Formats: sequence, structure tokens, C-alpha cells
Amino acid sequence: MKAGLSQNTQLKQELKINPRLYQAMDLLYMPLLDLHAHLQQELLNNPFLEQVDAEEEEEEEGTEAAEETTAEEQEKEGKDEIDWEEILLDGFDAGGRREEHEEKEYYEPVTVDTRDLSDHLRDQIALRELSERQVFLANEFIGNINEDGYLACSLEEILRGVNEEVTRAAEAAGLPEDRPLPLYTLEEAEQMLGIIQSLEPAGVGARDLRECLMLQLREAGLEHSVPFRLVRDCFDELINHRWSEISKRFGISPSDVQRAADEIKKLEPKPGLEYSSANDNYIIPDLIVEKIDGKYHIFLNDANLPRLKLSRAYQEIARDKKKFEGENKEFISNKLNSANWMIQAIEQRRQTMLKVMNYIVDRQRDFFEKGVQYLKPLTLREVAEVINMHESTVSRVTNEKFVQTPRGVLPLKFFFSSGLSTTGGEDVSARGIKDQIQKLVENEDPKHPLTDQAIVNILKESGVQIARRTVAKYRDQLGVLSARMRKRV
Repeated sequence: MKAGLSQNTQLKQELKINPRLYQAMDLLYMPLLDLHAHLQQELLNNPFLEQVDAEEEEEEEGTEAAEETTAEEQEKEGKDEIDWEEILLDGFDAGGRREEHEEKEYYEPVTVDTRDLSDHLRDQIALRELSERQVFLANEFIGNINEDGYLACSLEEILRGVNEEVTRAAEAAGLPEDRPLPLYTLEEAEQMLGIIQSLEPAGVGARDLRECLMLQLREAGLEHSVPFRLVRDCFDELINHRWSEISKRFGISPSDVQRAADEIKKLEPKPGLEYSSANDNYIIPDLIVEKIDGKYHIFLNDANLPRLKLSRAYQEIARDKKKFEGENKEFISNKLNSANWMIQAIEQRRQTMLKVMNYIVDRQRDFFEKGVQYLKPLTLREVAEVINMHESTVSRVTNEKFVQTPRGVLPLKFFFSSGLSTTGGEDVSARGIKDQIQKLVENEDPKHPLTDQAIVNILKESGVQIARRTVAKYRDQLGVLSARMRKRV
């Protein structure tokens, strides 16, 4: 093998994307709150941008009228629109490198309240009169309790882990091998399990669902009740609704068994979720649909967004040829171009969202008038073809966006669904079929619940062609049990 230096040439294609194109893509993707924060940051970073004040907004009422549109009228495209199709084609962000053009200050999000189930359990342990040795073991237990409140490992695994810590501590302290720190025993682990399972919420520290339900019933003082006996002695029969078998075994009527099962259903299968660390998500709709004088009007819910304009002061500087030289020239050019781009991009984002929502309202008019059963199948491609944009553009516009309608606040993705054919030659949305199935189950005779085939037959009478396995799939997605499991005695 010969060592040395060598040169070779290689040709390859690499897609380099202007940073502004990434910015345009990001703007389409941003929900309302994210866009608000982004615009505030732009106002800080670019001296050529400033916010339109209240008086100026009143003067622009004529312009504001363009922000309102109806499903019957499409907005005319401006002469200087951004060509989104050049920017947002499928695979746009798959290649190339993002050019670093400007360093921006980043603010780390701060979580106000981070207390979770573990903190809640440790607070309770701190109030118990426990030795340091017990507290150490308790923390090992708490560390192995998952978000649902269940102990996620066996007592043997907990012992192994805590004793490894004890051994390491002894070695670090230089204790002789003939006098090590005492290891934890299985008896200590079992005692600590009892302490952990006595904490709130009731059922915490259980190793399976059966134990979780028994802990909750015991906490409620129902240790000698029928529900407790059912969970303890015939859990498999209970979860499989085998009422007659349980009835014969306990010598009580099937209706009494079912009443006991109804009480068990009121218990919490995941007690830890009460203290979940997940933050509440508050939805602010990006769009508003209102019915006024028989017509559906669409508004952008962006009244609280900063309205941007070019700063007059910096425009004057840009016109001063003496200052428009060297580094100043480059700085002014970059900032001015960036400001113009941002104003244009925001306006195009607004118009694009209106176009998409216009078509959705037009296509789904029966849904707005009559309800979810009349929702029609709709795809991103169909919208893209009608409004003359690319499918990826529509996808970004509808992602994580919400609209306030006379039928509630809904994600834009709600309106997109596959479809099934009817005998009349029309298409009906899969979401609408699910709603019909849900209503059929809610209104069925509980003593004679509808089988999947019976649902198929009912839907067929209304003109919907659907297979039994599709009904079963939709029923599972709705969380509806099979007919045998729904039957009441």
C-alpha cells in the first residue's frame, strides 16, 4: 500500500436553498401563536420593520375588507405574489444545506409548572416518619412508577438496582469487605410496596390493572363488596363479560353481576394521569367561519398579530446615497430586502389560507348545514388542484391549524377523509360513516345489541356500500366493543 497525497475531481449536484425560501415554508406551517412570536422577533431583529399603530389600521379599513371573504367569491391574486410552487414542492427540504445568513437570538421556552406524579409521591413520603434507609428505597420505587401510575418493574429488579447503589456507596466510602453496608431484603421491599400503594392517588404503585382496581376499592372501604370479589376472584371472566358464569359461581343474578361491573367501570384504570406533567393545550383558531344572512363568511383570526410595515426612518437612510456605500450598503440592502420579503410573505400566507378554507367550506357545505354524517370525502390533492397550488403547500397550510365554525372549533385536518361509495353514485366520508355507526350503537337495544353484520345491513338500506370487516375496523377505532361485549342482561 503506497502512502501519499492524491487529487481527484468529482461532479455532484447539491441543492442550495435560499434561507428566505425556508422562511416562507416555515410561515405557512406556523400556527397562530407561533406566528405571533415569530413576528415579534422579526420586529426586534430588523430595524426596517415596524408595527402599524391603531390609527393607521383605522385608515386601512378599506384594505382590511380584503381579509374577509365568502365561500362564493375567491380573492384575486396580486401581481407580486410569491411563487409558492417554486418554493414548496414535495421534497423541497430533503436536499441541500441551510445557508447561515443571519444569527438570531434564541429564547429557551420556560415551563412554569413542572411538578408531576413523582413529585407528588415524594411530597407524601416526606410527611411519613420513615428512616433514611426507607426513604432511599422509596425513591427507588417512585423512580420506577410510570406516568399511568403503575410500578414498571418487579420487586426483584428494584432490589437489584437499589443494592447495586448500596454496594457502590460502600466501595466509595472505603468500607472493609467484612463490614459492608447491609443490603435490602425482599421483606423490606414488600413493606415499602405497601407504603407506596397507600399513597394518593388510590391505585398508584399497582403492578397490573387487577391490583390497581383492588387498591381503589379497598381505599373506598369496599373490600368486602361484590365488586371487590369479582375483581379478586374472577377477573378474566369479568373483563370478558361472562355474566352467566360469574352468576353461577357466586350465586347471584346476572343483573347483580352487571351492576357490580358497572361500579367497577367507574374506577380509574390509569390513576397517575391525574398528575401528568403534560401541559394543557389551549387552542386559538386561525380562521373563523360564520353564517351571515344565509352565506358562510370566512375571516382570518389575526387581529392580534403585529401588522408590519416598512420603517419610514430607515427608508430615508436607504435613499441617502452617501450612507449607501460599503458595509452600510450591504447591511441596508439585506435588511430592506428581508423586510419587504417578510411583509409580502405574511400577506401571501393569509391569502393562501383563505383560498384553502374557501374551498373547504364550499365542498363541505352539507356538513355545516346538517352535521358530520354529511361530511364528504376530501383529499389534499383535490384542494391543491382546484386552487392551483401544490399538494405540499395545502398540507402545510392545514397542518396544526384550527377553525372556529358554527359546529365547534375543529382542526382543518378534520375535513379531510377517505370516502365510500353509495348506491346513488355519490361519495360519503369515512368520518361520516363512523358517526352513523356511533349513533346506531348509542340508540340500540342494550339487550339485543347490533352485530357488525346488522350495521352493514342498516347502512346498506341508506345506500352505503360497506364491508363487515370495515364496520369492525371503524367500530374498533371508535372504541366500541363487539355486540357480545355490549350485551346487557
